[in-house]
Amino acid sequence: MDQENPEEPVRYQISNELDLHTFLPNELGELIPDYIGLCLEKNIIRIRIIHGKGIGTLRETVHSLLKEDRRVLSFELAGQDEGGWGATIVCLTHVPSI
Repeated sequence: MDQENPEEPVRYQISNELDLHTFLPNELGELIPDYIGLCLEKNIIRIRIIHGKGIGTLRETVHSLLKEDRRVLSFELAGQDEGGWGATIVCLTHVPSI
């Protein structure tokens, strides 16, 4: 973050992994769809969203948003080697413009 201007947006490198540990559930409504769009721009079609195990609030919010997004082909909890029930694996598809 720019120390002189704290209002300046933080820039992140887009990869196939999004760690949500620093986000609240009410911040995900724009974050998840925007992240999916940026991944598709980079032709990233398999992503891992790390929501943590906790009490499941972030996981439930993520899954709800994924169900609503037409660009999501499928999603499931990660295997043990990718974070188990603390992460979700998402397969994306390009949806043609209408």
